[in-house]
Amino acid sequence: MGAAESGVGTAILAQKQGWDVFVSDMGSIKDKYKQQLDAHHIQWEEGGHTESLILNADTVVKSPGIPDTAPLVQKLIQQGTPVLAELEFAKPYSRGKTICITGSNGKTTTTTLIYYIMKQWGVDVGLAGNIGRSFALQVAEGDHDWYVLEISSFQLDNMYTFRADIAVLMNITPDHLDRYEFQMQHYVDSKMRILQNMRPTDAFIYWNQDEHIGRELKMRKEGHIAPATTPSSRPAAKGDPKEMGFDDTRFGGLGLSFSQMGRHNERNATAAYLATKEAGVPDELIRKCLADFPGVEHRLERVEERGGILFINDSKATNVDACHVALQAMTRPTILIVGGKDKGNDYTVLFDLIRQKCAGLVYLGADNAKLHASFDPLGLPVRDTHSMEDCVKACIDMARPGDCVLLSPCCASFDLFRNMEDRGEQFKALVRKYAPSTDRCTE
Repeated sequence: MGAAESGVGTAILAQKQGWDVFVSDMGSIKDKYKQQLDAHHIQWEEGGHTESLILNADTVVKSPGIPDTAPLVQKLIQQGTPVLAELEFAKPYSRGKTICITGSNGKTTTTTLIYYIMKQWGVDVGLAGNIGRSFALQVAEGDHDWYVLEISSFQLDNMYTFRADIAVLMNITPDHLDRYEFQMQHYVDSKMRILQNMRPTDAFIYWNQDEHIGRELKMRKEGHIAPATTPSSRPAAKGDPKEMGFDDTRFGGLGLSFSQMGRHNERNATAAYLATKEAGVPDELIRKCLADFPGVEHRLERVEERGGILFINDSKATNVDACHVALQAMTRPTILIVGGKDKGNDYTVLFDLIRQKCAGLVYLGADNAKLHASFDPLGLPVRDTHSMEDCVKACIDMARPGDCVLLSPCCASFDLFRNMEDRGEQFKALVRKYAPSTDRCTE
């Protein structure tokens, strides 16, 4: 179910392994994926589901973006059909060792950094999961000795026998609560599924200053097994890995330096250092890679400095905690762009930092009523916008030389944009189109 990167990759691998395969998408399928399916003579449909075919399946692999509330998923759950994640389905067919990264924030930077280090080491490594090319497709087309996998909570929910050789959990902060009945514990349980099936010889690396992880580890040592996280999930299998917790002093204690700004990036670098060290990468090479890592697009990405104003694209900040760490990294008066599809956000945790760091706020969304109610009482200048073009123009009008304009929206992008990448790309293009190229006259 779902014919994008993970669904099509799974279909191709399943066919190669002798399964009778059918691919179904409620929406429209992109041409490139149709071409892939046709090239392998795999049946597909778009614009709706043929229930009789899907309900007759022995196994269903569901795109992580499809919620359990979808009517057809409800029927599959009721009749007991196994519903799997792509990684769960594909892992038994792979020889590769896995470094698996999850967390509410920082996982993309950490995943990309670990992959960068492993590539520089010269091993046969693939990048997959919630980033890059489909894990299943890579397994089908040649497989790798190592995989670096970014894993979302949605993927973890339908993973049962999968085991990470090295697991990294960056943090657990409120996110996607609309998917978890607005119950934080359900989301916490989902993230902790990264421990499933791990052995004492496997390594679990985590930030030990997180408010949830330490308590959850203690509960598991006392025999607590996390329940099913969503209706299509199952209780988590036990794991007993070697624990490698670290705190914010570890970065300095190891004498590390990192090319990216912010305390949160020091945590990302520390996790990547420990994970790749555990994998066997030489210490000297890891340190060199940390120093010259080019960064991740849409994550505190420096766009331009125009007219004395620095523009930063942090479109990947789709929750409140990601915006919080971005604001912590700011050293200039900041015009902050917030807004989008709200996921049950509590914006009050940002108030102190906004008072300290921000010179103004620009709201960007189809409906900005909650933003007005939350932020207007802070007394800062605000602008209300409903397109990226109007947003960028408002920021340019509000900002002064020496300021920073930060797109760190706290929200999903789907109200106005195709995805967070589209939001970031539009921001960058319009900054380059409209931002002044020289200092403005202040007379």
